[in-house]
Amino acid sequence: MARLLTFPRINWSLDGAPVAEAHGDVYFSAQDGLAESRAVFLKGCGLPEAWAGRAQFTVAETGFGTGLNFLALWQLWSAHRPSPGAQLTFVSFEGFPLQVDDARRALVAWPELAAEAGALLAQWPGPVRGVRNIVFPDSGVRLILHLGDIRDTMPQSAFRADAWFLDGFSPAKNEDMWGAWIYPEIAARSRPGARLGTFTVAGAVRRGLTEAGFSVAKAEGHGRKRERLEARLEAPPPLAPDPYGLRGPASPPRRVAVLGAGIAGAALAQALTGYGIAAHVFDPAPAPASGASGNPLALLMPRLDAGDTAEAGLLIDAYLAARDLYRGMPEAEVTDVLQTPRNAAEVSRFEKLLADPPLPLEDLEAVRGGGLLHKRALILRPPALIARLLAGAHCHLGGPVQASLETCSVNGEPFDAIILANGMNAARLAPYLPLEARLGQVDFVTREVAAPPSALASGTYALATGHDRLWGATFEPSGPDHATEGTPAARDENLSALKRLSPWWVRDADVPDVRSRASLRATTPDRLPLIGAVPDQASALTRFADVKKGRAADADAPLLAGIYAASGYGARGFTWAPWAAGLIAAQLAGSPVPASLASRQAVSPMRFVFRALRRG
Repeated sequence: MARLLTFPRINWSLDGAPVAEAHGDVYFSAQDGLAESRAVFLKGCGLPEAWAGRAQFTVAETGFGTGLNFLALWQLWSAHRPSPGAQLTFVSFEGFPLQVDDARRALVAWPELAAEAGALLAQWPGPVRGVRNIVFPDSGVRLILHLGDIRDTMPQSAFRADAWFLDGFSPAKNEDMWGAWIYPEIAARSRPGARLGTFTVAGAVRRGLTEAGFSVAKAEGHGRKRERLEARLEAPPPLAPDPYGLRGPASPPRRVAVLGAGIAGAALAQALTGYGIAAHVFDPAPAPASGASGNPLALLMPRLDAGDTAEAGLLIDAYLAARDLYRGMPEAEVTDVLQTPRNAAEVSRFEKLLADPPLPLEDLEAVRGGGLLHKRALILRPPALIARLLAGAHCHLGGPVQASLETCSVNGEPFDAIILANGMNAARLAPYLPLEARLGQVDFVTREVAAPPSALASGTYALATGHDRLWGATFEPSGPDHATEGTPAARDENLSALKRLSPWWVRDADVPDVRSRASLRATTPDRLPLIGAVPDQASALTRFADVKKGRAADADAPLLAGIYAASGYGARGFTWAPWAAGLIAAQLAGSPVPASLASRQAVSPMRFVFRALRRG
């Protein structure tokens, strides 16, 4: 299976309707496609009445297509939003995403949707497998797209919808999407009483929904179709066990304490504020970005693996989430990164990557000599960027931070939740979190000659933008004590690596006025971060003791009430932080989480409990 998804081949009917060549079916009718969406899906799900008085409402869809149903729903939401702070989440599944030009051509038929369509097209996703979280903050609308074969992606999703749009071409022309397997999956992702609308009245669909616990009724059709279906979930299935602690709290918190004012804490503050949750950020340093996040420049580029594994996929999801958040901020400058291979093994790895690339040509291409060119990467100015992300938070800086995980309080003040986003300091509060310290030093200078944004990488990196040059970084095991101004040995190591990279400004670095900055980075034994609820380790070891005997973990994880971790980012804090913040904030808010179950399990703190048990 290719790592990139295939764009569908689109034919255009005489009346301008897009037709999928592979399925021989129309995406919508050019005459009344919007009216059909409103009748079959919006009216069929009882909207807008169904969301009256709701702070959150979730609609799910099979088959995103042109996005017409989403845009029609968004327009209705804008006209009938229950309250200024209410949130609408639209979860959709798509295996063959349209090219943006095809989507633009299709949607031009509906000028009344021009504003919403323009905003969607500006963030239209590429053909990269995974989960995209597209936010329209001014409207309280977010779109979560699961890109890939729906038979793989739906079982890996986690949410509970209030309404469903079943819209995946006709059952006769797209049997895979309408197979008997899908109806129990839909029911498992629905709230009690969830409404469902679809254009088809096929007997297999009616039977599948009925067997999954829905009451099904035919309703008056639209246009040339005499009938359509409406359904309501009467008998929801029981919740599955939650051994990794991925389920949200019984009710969303109002006030959350975030420990740490680096990029981990700042991204969390921004994400929590987006859900209407008050974020209180605590840091003993007198200013934000005083630790590992405070270097003058930082580089955001992808970490690509040749293997198509869950870990490789979540690294790409995290990179794209970070790029989407920072893109357009004045503290983020777009640049290409030339990555040269360090050795023969890396030459081979790059060749495998390019034979089945995980990113499209707009982002990744080969260069002569066996290297990679990462396009649309970013050079960041961390202190100013972090200050921007913290703008909506309540910041408590420059004083003592005494946190109690047992009482969920900070400096004696109770909170609904605490998030440990304070790097290695998280291990002081929860010593069993397997965090390891690495010391990273960067060196930098300011020069009179201004340069456009440019970056080189090969196990180390060199950045130039404006008058600033920065290079490094070391990544050495360390204890808690270190020289923040760096060491001559690390400076020599960085300079030697810079000379191997050989940027045009390399002579600027071999001068007396070079400055250095060293800080601790928290990492983990498997080099993946800790993101999510913190377990009650002693209780977890007891509850899941049978895992040592090879039995499955089939119970809810015992957790420290209200305690979450966002740490262990290593040298990729600016990559991990926005994705992690999106996961934790959505979990706390009780909103659909924009990640696959495999990705969430791979970064859950509970994973180390299970590894310890399996190793006896």
